[in-house]
Amino acid sequence: MVTTDNLYIIMPVKDAIEMAEQALQAIVASGYRPCVYDDYSSSETARRLDTLAAEGCIEVIHIADHIQHPSPNYRWVLQHAQQVALARGCHLVIIESDVFVGNETIQRLSATVHEGVGLVAAVTHNDADTINFPYEYASRLQQRHGNVTIATRKRFSFCCTLLTHELLQALDFRLLDPTKDWYDVTISHQSVAQGFQNLLMLDNPVLHKPHSSRPWKQLKYKHPLLYYWRKLTQHSDKI
Repeated sequence: MVTTDNLYIIMPVKDAIEMAEQALQAIVASGYRPCVYDDYSSSETARRLDTLAAEGCIEVIHIADHIQHPSPNYRWVLQHAQQVALARGCHLVIIESDVFVGNETIQRLSATVHEGVGLVAAVTHNDADTINFPYEYASRLQQRHGNVTIATRKRFSFCCTLLTHELLQALDFRLLDPTKDWYDVTISHQSVAQGFQNLLMLDNPVLHKPHSSRPWKQLKYKHPLLYYWRKLTQHSDKI
């Protein structure tokens, strides 16, 4: 039996350790002990994560200890985390290393789960407290419905998202396309296709500072032609 307090909270980390530590501290301050998946970060990042783990603040898994595959290793993270969550009989919560939760963010995600729900996501805001990437489309939902929790068939991101135990039982992440880098959109669409309801919490925002761990992706906003050229020629950032 899954309870709303039974969560496996993870954060994939790729360097940008100063921001990642701040994001982790916000989770710890809200009463949870997350597991960090260190995706081939620098030795300095690995050392600082090990220090936090030794202090009991976090768990840490260094992906390099398990597989030999260049970053990003999001597919492996999802597969490993799914197996842990299923073994523990709990929900999976993914929080990215450039996302800052509030004291009640995770608790409210968990409390929103009910039968038939696949995903529950917190909408992302910028420093000005307005909706930002990757949920720009939600601005229209907010204008139409106000600050509410709303079911939507639109794509979700895993910036701060709960994947229910029910969904984890229904999908097999071992079948995720190995040619892709990111699977947020894939899994949110699969959830809908399986008949689940995806809930976006417009009333439970988190602060998002996009792409801090992979700064080259800032080109998407500053120099979009260069971003898409790099994405095409280097076969990177495949969604």
